[in-house]
Amino acid sequence: MTYQIALNFEDGVTRFIETNLGETVADAAYRQGINIPLDCRDGACGACKCFAEAGRYDLGEEYIEDALSEDEAEQGYVLTCQMRAESDCVVRVPASSQVCKTEQASYEAAISDVRQLSESTISLSVKGDSLTQLAFLPGQYVNLKVPGSDQTRAYSFSSMPRDGEVSFLIRNVPGGLMSSFLTGLAKSGDSLTLVGPLGSFYLRDIRRPLLLLAGGTGLAPFTAMLEKIAEQGSEHPLHLIYGVTLDHDLVELDKLEAFAARIPNFSYSACVASPDSSYPQKGYVTQHIEPKHLNDGEVDIYLCGPPPMVEAVSQFIREQGLQPANFYYEKFAASA
Repeated sequence: MTYQIALNFEDGVTRFIETNLGETVADAAYRQGINIPLDCRDGACGACKCFAEAGRYDLGEEYIEDALSEDEAEQGYVLTCQMRAESDCVVRVPASSQVCKTEQASYEAAISDVRQLSESTISLSVKGDSLTQLAFLPGQYVNLKVPGSDQTRAYSFSSMPRDGEVSFLIRNVPGGLMSSFLTGLAKSGDSLTLVGPLGSFYLRDIRRPLLLLAGGTGLAPFTAMLEKIAEQGSEHPLHLIYGVTLDHDLVELDKLEAFAARIPNFSYSACVASPDSSYPQKGYVTQHIEPKHLNDGEVDIYLCGPPPMVEAVSQFIREQGLQPANFYYEKFAASA
């Protein structure tokens, strides 16, 4: 039996390793060429102390209090030289990927589908044999190299990998380098290079109700998260509010409806900011957050949208006088 361990480095790089039953995370990492911080291997120095964000594991009994205190262990800190996984895990490593002698992985793929969902949004799917080895946490992003240039653009995965294929929701930026390629030149079979995965915005273990807030193509990481939740289930209620500027910016509502049918505790709403909208719900996302969604602060909030939206939501939460259990967010700005 093996388990997947996602190692999240402080520079945003994520690498996945496999650990065998009974093998320590440190031994598994070194066996696969990733030199995470390590010194004594005996649970005595604390050099390999990391933070386990998700998963089940055995801390071991061969370490001393000076290396890992009881309070630290209760918070989720681990010594990777002693930690043995009992499920897939996510481990935050307090060092850069370069220091640990690893780097972002690169994958070659080909366009399998490219469609303009609306005036403002492009759907892109890519497929390739190398993508069968691609692993990422739902919510993370990858850098796509723009064909014919030496530049990259960052996009969140909008789906989990399936049969070597992944998808993205991309904002159509008039005159933008990637947008111009996708709307004017791209065709099925064209090659694309993906570098990553990256990012600290990803779905954690669900331990309480979730409030998901998406702005425009910031919906992408949430459809990937919902795919994962649909597979594993959740006993906690989940509500997503999807806000856009204009009517034509609303996309993938059929996909959200399908998730609502598949996930018993999931509900969603959408709103359009433009006062000229014909959509039933108007205004900004903050105008559609109800007290029940905040659950008196016992809620994990995930937010992905442009900087003004992140600032508006942060201000709204402060005005409610509530402190959510966790508030994870990712700001994005369109690149030309």
